[in-house]
Amino acid sequence: MDEQRYLTFALGKGRLAKKTLELFEKIGITCEEMQDPNTRKLIFVNEELKLRFFLSKGPDVPTYVEYGAADIGIVGKDTILEEGRNIYEVLDLGFGKCRMCICGPKSAEELLKHHEQIRVATKYPAIARDYFYNQKHQTVEIIKLNGSIELAPIVGLSEVICDIVETGSTLRENGLVVLEEVCPLSARMVVNQVSMKMENERITALIKGLKEVLEAER
Repeated sequence: MDEQRYLTFALGKGRLAKKTLELFEKIGITCEEMQDPNTRKLIFVNEELKLRFFLSKGPDVPTYVEYGAADIGIVGKDTILEEGRNIYEVLDLGFGKCRMCICGPKSAEELLKHHEQIRVATKYPAIARDYFYNQKHQTVEIIKLNGSIELAPIVGLSEVICDIVETGSTLRENGLVVLEEVCPLSARMVVNQVSMKMENERITALIKGLKEVLEAER
């Protein structure tokens, strides 16, 4: 019998990775090496279960998965939509819940209703473009920003923004409101298309185990 190959996981750094590992522990998947806060390692291995893990910036996770450098990735739905990679989205993990919204001053509401040509500032140009062009059929100019998006309508760079909203407190503090909801977001599990065929049994068993835990917690 061939020796079992490693299944490799790419985890979005930070809160996402922490929550993922907590969830994995509930189905008996642990990785001792990752518990060490001072480690300089880039790849973490569970020899017994033949699993490998690495941490990555969120936007890179779908890329690692599409190209087969990782079999499985854990990443936010916003990143999946924005990156548009050829990968299978197989499971909603239910944590990291928030919403992608169009926000701005209350006065901008009319501009959205009447399909006026406006400027939209965002870190997510692909999501904004899809929403305005394909769903609302409204022509807009999209301005890509990397920093505090809320600043854009305040200083007059754009009429509205397309951004992630968790509690809405930053918006309120800056006199902005949610004008429209684009889509709900949460952490998702994605799988490489070839891995899904080659390692179907192991990956399916993993998804089944996680589903059972998530359903029990509901």
